Formats: sequence, structure tokens, C-alpha cells
Amino acid sequence: MDMLTTDVVVVGLGAMGSASLYQLARRGARVIGIDRHVPPHIYGSSHGETRITRQAIGEGAAYVPLVLRSHQIWRELEAQTGASLFLACGGLILSGAVGQALHHGKPQFLERTLEAARQFGISHEVLNPAQIEARFPQFSLKGDETGYYEPGAGLGYPERCVQVQLEQAQRLGAAVHIGETVRRIVPLKDGVEVETDQARYQAAKVVVSAGAWAAELLGEPLARVLRVYRQVLFWLEAHDPQAYLPERFPIFIWMFGSAEGEHFYGFPQVSQGVKVATEQAHTPTHPDQVDRRVSEAEIQAMLRYVQGRLKGLGPGCLRSATCLYTSTADGDFILDHHPDSERILVASPCSGHGFKHSAAVGEALAELALHGQSPFDLSPFRLARRPAWG
Repeated sequence: MDMLTTDVVVVGLGAMGSASLYQLARRGARVIGIDRHVPPHIYGSSHGETRITRQAIGEGAAYVPLVLRSHQIWRELEAQTGASLFLACGGLILSGAVGQALHHGKPQFLERTLEAARQFGISHEVLNPAQIEARFPQFSLKGDETGYYEPGAGLGYPERCVQVQLEQAQRLGAAVHIGETVRRIVPLKDGVEVETDQARYQAAKVVVSAGAWAAELLGEPLARVLRVYRQVLFWLEAHDPQAYLPERFPIFIWMFGSAEGEHFYGFPQVSQGVKVATEQAHTPTHPDQVDRRVSEAEIQAMLRYVQGRLKGLGPGCLRSATCLYTSTADGDFILDHHPDSERILVASPCSGHGFKHSAAVGEALAELALHGQSPFDLSPFRLARRPAWG
């Protein structure tokens, strides 16, 4: 195989990879992006029509600058292209036990969200059950809930964001190689070699944003801290679709219990059906072996989650889909150099809450690859800080 040379290779062109490719191209770098599929595609984590975005991040204050910058980047891209990438329809976080509910590995999730909002001056309201039901009568509450409402929260369109950033990257000179599988990433004295099933590349730096395939590519240092989990998404029929339009219904996360998994989340209706889902972190899978069929039992289990909580949804499930979470044990990201080489940058995993930050993560990685420093504090996301799975 011939050797192709470039400044940076980006491996994996989902949310973070497409953002990295775009930001590198914006800075004038010679950059090649590689993906084994044809992004945006259904095989990883950057699909499913919508993704939640919120500004006050209960997972940790270090995420807030990333999401705020991501919102800015999406608006900039919308102005450049005319695409609709981000809808600020408002967001509601519900907890039946303030200070106790666990989400994405973080206890006291609602209280942590409130603290982030206060720290960063993010517009919000704290609502009692009567106020929630008056504003959003679609919810059926027990009466002990507290609601955090954020008008600047909303939803992003992941496939559009990936597509637009890839198109803009190519317009700026980036090359996109699709249907090409990376086999090896080898650090060299003065660069990195990337070998695929079709070619060999030599670059000064490599950004690996391969999601569920990251551990396979990067070896033991990543394999011991990453697990892949299959998730299922559902679009339920609404008896009155008007009631669930974005101007009447927010994105939401509802933590009805205090344990991990005792929650579900959802969106307003932006196409056919109201999208709702839960999350599971008890049965790992492999990205090449995941069962992408959704069973009737899974549909019925989701309907039971919704029954008595959201009015006028079901029993019809109009469609369903699977996606993958690549997760650390503490639910936090890895944005760091590989321990074997400062020339290999790792951008994985998202642990189920990464899309909202992805545009800014691309900017951070571009600066890190080209100039050795990031405009954001990435120290909380170092690989050494992630515990191994037990």
C-alpha cells in the first residue's frame, strides 16, 4: 500500500469526530477523516433524530463551558448553512427525591444541576408539582416531585450536525474516507501511522473518536475503563399530537426513583411520534455483535414506564431503534493523550451524555492537536482519572 501523509487523521466521524474534522479544517490543517461506515449512520451513538441538550450540567461543572460553546458553534453553523441544528424548546428535570436521585453515575443530580445553574448564571426556575402540571399538563405527577426548568435547554439533531460539519470540513479542504476500517494505530518517533484495510497514512497527530470501537483500536489502557451498552429508543403514538409539539412540551429527564436506571427521558414531537427512552448499564455488548432488533417485550416495558406518567401516549409504538453507549465506570469522558504517545488524542467515550458537548470538544481537540493546548480545562477528563470497571 502507498503511504499518504497529512497533518492530522481523525478516526471515527460521529459527533465528536465530525466536529474535530471541521475545526481542524477551519484552522487550515491538512486533515483526513476515516469511518468504517457512511456517516451519519445508525451503527454507533450519533443517530436517533434528536439528542437532549441542556446548559446546567448535573454531571459536573467542567462540562458547562463545553455545552455553552457547542450551542454557539451550532448557531454559527446554522447561520453559515441555513440548516436547523438546535431547537431551544426548554428542558425539565424532574426528581421525586431532591438530593437523592442518581443519573449518569452522579448522585444528587437535580441539586448538582441547580448548583451549576447558579454558578454559571444560567436562567432557570424551580417548580413545585402544581406549577409543573399547570405549565405542562402532559405529566401525571405523584405530588412529591421537584422540577428544574431551563428555557435554554432543548434538542439537537445529531444526523444533521454530523452531516453539516462533514460538509463544511470538506468545503475547507478536508478529505473524508468512508467505508474504510482502521486496523492499527502505531506511534512513531516523529508521528503516527494509521493502517486501514485500504491504505496507510502517516500524520503528525491522530484523533481517535471511534466510540464503541475505541477500546479495540487503542488497547488495554482504554479496554479496562470502557464498556459498551445497547440502548433502545421508542417513538410512541400521541392521542393528541398537538399537546406534544415543541411549543407546548419540553425535553425532559424524569428520575422517579433514587437508583441508577429509575428514570426515563423524552422529547417533544418533531416528526412522527413522541420519542422516549430509558438507559441500561447492566448488560454490556460488542459493537459488531449487538442485537439491533427491538423486541415486543422491550416495547411493552417502555409502555409500562410511560403509563401513569405521560398522558395520552401509546399503546402504539410507531418505530424503535437501537444505539450504543460507550461508558466509563464513573460516567465521565476521556479527552486526553494516549499513554503510549502524546501524538494520539483520545475522544471517547461519551457515557450517554456526550452529544451536547461534541461541537466544543471538536474545537478543544483541534487546538490540542495543532497547538498543544485547549481553550477548555480538560483535566477532569484525563484517562488516569477514570476507574477500571470492576
